[in-house]
Amino acid sequence: MDGSEDPRRGSLFDAFRDRRRVVSTDLTDSIPRGLRIATAYAWRFLLIAAAIGVGIWLVIQLKLLVIPLLVAILLSALLWPFFTLMLRHRFPRWLAIVISLLTTMAVVSALVWLVVWQISRELPRVQTRTVEAFERFRQYLIDGPLHLTSQQIDDLLGEGWQFLQDQASVVWSGALAFGTTIGHVGAGALLALFILITLLADGGGIWKWTLRLFPRRARRPVDGAGRAGWRTVVMYARTQLLVATIDAVGIGVGAFLLGVPLAIPIAVLVFLGAFVPFVGAIVTGAIAVFIALVYNGPWIALWMLVVVLVVQQVESHILQPILMGAAVKVHPLAVVLVVAGGAMIAGIPGALFAVPLAAFVNVVAVYLGSRAWESGNAPQGDLIWSTVPRTKKGRS
Repeated sequence: MDGSEDPRRGSLFDAFRDRRRVVSTDLTDSIPRGLRIATAYAWRFLLIAAAIGVGIWLVIQLKLLVIPLLVAILLSALLWPFFTLMLRHRFPRWLAIVISLLTTMAVVSALVWLVVWQISRELPRVQTRTVEAFERFRQYLIDGPLHLTSQQIDDLLGEGWQFLQDQASVVWSGALAFGTTIGHVGAGALLALFILITLLADGGGIWKWTLRLFPRRARRPVDGAGRAGWRTVVMYARTQLLVATIDAVGIGVGAFLLGVPLAIPIAVLVFLGAFVPFVGAIVTGAIAVFIALVYNGPWIALWMLVVVLVVQQVESHILQPILMGAAVKVHPLAVVLVVAGGAMIAGIPGALFAVPLAAFVNVVAVYLGSRAWESGNAPQGDLIWSTVPRTKKGRS
């Protein structure tokens, strides 16, 4: 064998290959064009869904790391306007970080002190009202349509107490689980604080390192998309803080004027709940109405419901469409769906971070889809990866 190829063998191979190509083309042509397009979209959609599913699974497995990271990012977005204001006035970065953190801690401490102060002040009256409400409910069970006797009510209470005693092991296990959760919350809070300080101190270095993970040709689009997304998160945090403050002041003042006890704790609860759009306002408003019903009776509870509905209507029809719609550029229907989906996937953290994540993804997708970096419209400045404002000599 001299290594030369048989020309007849090559001809047969080419003929077989051509025949196979013809058969494949005929088979493809026999499939309707719409089905071919739908199939092409379907397998690509399945791959994207699988990738998203794996990503969500990883996030759930690493939730003790992911949640503090997201909390730190959201807190940095809340602090960023105040932080950059100090940088523009030539504050040293370390001093701006210290002032930002101390101011935040002072505000949180003041809110906690107000809640504890009013609860301790109102506790005797609340206890008295609780006993009176229980007695009224007991009398209703006797005089109402159920026509229960005092002995029957006492027997039901005794059975309930016995059930709690029988389930002491379950209660103890729940207490241990609660203690473990408290430990996780404490560790997560410390981790979030560390990440927050790191982001404020060296956000630019972190972002530059992240960009190096991408191919060189993709760095400019990724940089512009990230900056646009971050600007949206900052606007969301700023707007949500304003909306939460308005909700808390409106419902808290209404509760105070109606004589509902624990007006300050109700206002703080409304403020925190407002960071979960729509759902948080409904839940906290229902708690305010329930407290008014228990301690002040049905008529005050009705007026408390009117106050809650008025505040929520102002939020839903004025604040959310005008302020939040302009900030996150996400339709209210999409907000409701992503909040519900986030709550189904990850509970309260999912509902809390659903809207800023959706807004970030939406802005990034629009930026990349429109190829905005080619037009020179990349966002600049006032972002977490920005350096300290330049001095007159041009150094940062």
